[in-house]
Amino acid sequence: MAAPVNNGATLELSVEKQEAILVPPAEETEKGLYYLSNLDQNIAVIVRTIYCFKSDSKGNEEAFDVIKNGLSGVLVHYYPLSGRLTISPEGKLIVNCTGEGAVLVEAEANCTIEEIGDITKPDPVTLGKLVYDIPGASNILEIPPLVAQVTRFKCGGFVLGLCMNHCMFDGIAAMEFVNSWGETARGLTLKVPPFQDRSILKARNPPKVEFTHHEFDQIEDVSNTGKLYEDEAMHYRSFCFDPEKLEQLKKKAMEDGALDRCTTFEALSAFVWRARTKALKMEPDQQTKLLFAVDGRSRFEPPLPEGYFGNGIVLTNSLCSAGNLLKSPLSFAVRKVHYAIEMVTDSYMRSAIDYFETTRARPSLAATLLITTWSRLSFHTTDFGWGEPVLSGPVALPEKEVILFLSHGKERKSINVLLGLPESAMNIFEQLMNF
Repeated sequence: MAAPVNNGATLELSVEKQEAILVPPAEETEKGLYYLSNLDQNIAVIVRTIYCFKSDSKGNEEAFDVIKNGLSGVLVHYYPLSGRLTISPEGKLIVNCTGEGAVLVEAEANCTIEEIGDITKPDPVTLGKLVYDIPGASNILEIPPLVAQVTRFKCGGFVLGLCMNHCMFDGIAAMEFVNSWGETARGLTLKVPPFQDRSILKARNPPKVEFTHHEFDQIEDVSNTGKLYEDEAMHYRSFCFDPEKLEQLKKKAMEDGALDRCTTFEALSAFVWRARTKALKMEPDQQTKLLFAVDGRSRFEPPLPEGYFGNGIVLTNSLCSAGNLLKSPLSFAVRKVHYAIEMVTDSYMRSAIDYFETTRARPSLAATLLITTWSRLSFHTTDFGWGEPVLSGPVALPEKEVILFLSHGKERKSINVLLGLPESAMNIFEQLMNF
């Protein structure tokens, strides 16, 4: 079975926060309006992550100053992060590069890092104390693009908690930024300087929508799963698939001879799509949609430049009735995932950019599963001078429809599958993890 992970916290975390400060770039930077592409527009959610650092040879006394000075230095290269989001005359998000700075908060915890339990399981209540939420902010325009908190623990370790707006970067660009911040803090030059010009992903004029973009389809909830979410408490679980388990799953997907090959991502995505559909007891005629992001950097023609600072991901989709998905073998769902990946070509991505230009539509999450893959992101390589993080991960899942894949274990060959479901559905999902 894919083992459920228990949080194992041993006490209630209490964190004392100082007054928030603004950290502007160390030098004068460009002012004015900074363009965000259509790929940035439709995922403007706040992503909260934490990084735990602990060194045997170094305490945490200087952590705040080192991180603050590193931030000031790295913002010279990533100057839009010290600006503020606003709305352009065309009604789109744009950054006003004011140079006022990112928000930074110093904090002190009442315990050791070990005592907060397993942070690889999202826990908005406990882990939420390790990030700083802007008081009274009613929308994303009132939240600076980058908000950071440094929390010192009694064991000599510290946690860096980040709130970053997804419209500023996808996972790959965010990882490059955090790693650059670490390099700056250690006095190094940037391995991957950011490529700033997002206008290379501007819509065509006139726009040319050449594909059907089902990712934006609004599906009717004929199974009334919305009521289940209202009536029952949400339960969050993390299931670990080790390399052996992942291999078994791929074999299971190929056992009927319908597939020649299948990747880990295809097998795992197909498996959880079916399991979640079954757990939510969707009606056979319920249309269900799988959404996931594909990295378009190498798929664009020409490919996006190295260090592209922005969202280079495109949402792709697969639609299927719940009945068809569940009565067909696993290989059927795997093939649907595979086709969704193959669909993402330069012309498909340009069409998606132009589709947003003409409709301003947001992807709909009704009767949808959105899979976010962090298992290929090397957040664990970040180093501010205390070595790589002993742990890193998300504070919470952004939406109830999201399942997160995180790499896990010493060699990062295992995958943790994190999700939330209403209690009765989670009980079924847990049983389906036995195979």
